[in-house]
Parts: sequence; structure tokens; C-alpha cells
Amino acid sequence: MADVKKIGSLRRRSALPAGHSRVSMNRLKVLVTIVGRAKADFYMDHIQSFGVNMQMVFFGKGTAPQELLAAMGLADSDRAVIFSVIGEDRLRAALDSLEEKFNTIVGGKGIAYTVPLASIIGKSIFNFLSDNRTQVRRIEK
Repeated sequence: MADVKKIGSLRRRSALPAGHSRVSMNRLKVLVTIVGRAKADFYMDHIQSFGVNMQMVFFGKGTAPQELLAAMGLADSDRAVIFSVIGEDRLRAALDSLEEKFNTIVGGKGIAYTVPLASIIGKSIFNFLSDNRTQVRRIEK
């Protein structure tokens, strides 16, 4: 009989108070995009159109020897590595679009891959990163 009471009390405690909502279970990924430095702004703007609220860009140099670059017709080894936090629900569309841009834009070659984002502390931060605008509230004074 005691077990039945425990189960009932757990159910009642899990109910949300009025005005609260559950956090979306959309998993987040870090989308890593490596492109030529000259195209970094273009790709950051493009990726942002998929509901990305946070991006970081790091500039670097490619490691291929100059002889190999010249043989492949690549003169510039300056690269931009763009880290973007994106929801799993928008990831396929973003990757497909990036692949299309890599194949059609002159000088716009690049690579993109994802890494799972294992944990986030805080409901507000999760909602911001997952572009869940209905859950992100502004503090008004």
C-alpha cells in the first residue's frame, strides 16, 4: 500500500505550476564549418538563417604544402573555422544548403561536420541556443 502512495505523490509533484512550460527536447549540435577566410561573413550569415543564435569564428592557415596548393589551383591557405550551435531539427536543412553553396559558389569550397553538444546548464541558455523564442523572456524593469 505504501508503494501506491509514493507513485501518486511523484505524479503530483511532476505537474507543472501554472505559467510554466516544459523545455523543448530538441537536441543541440555544434556545427563546424571550415571555409576560406574571405567567405567567412557570407557563411556566418547563411548559417544564421537556420535559427542559429550563437556563432564563433577562428581564423587560421591551412597546413597543406604550397606545392600541393599550386597543383590543385588553390592560391590562398587562409581559413575560417566557424562554430555554430544549431538544433538537431534544423541540421539536415543547414547541411544540405551548405553542400549546395560549397558546390556552386566560386571560391566558396569548404567542409562542414557536427559534434553533439553533451550538456547545457540552465533552461534560459538552452532556450536561447535552440532559438526557442517563445520560452526566452526578457526581464523588464
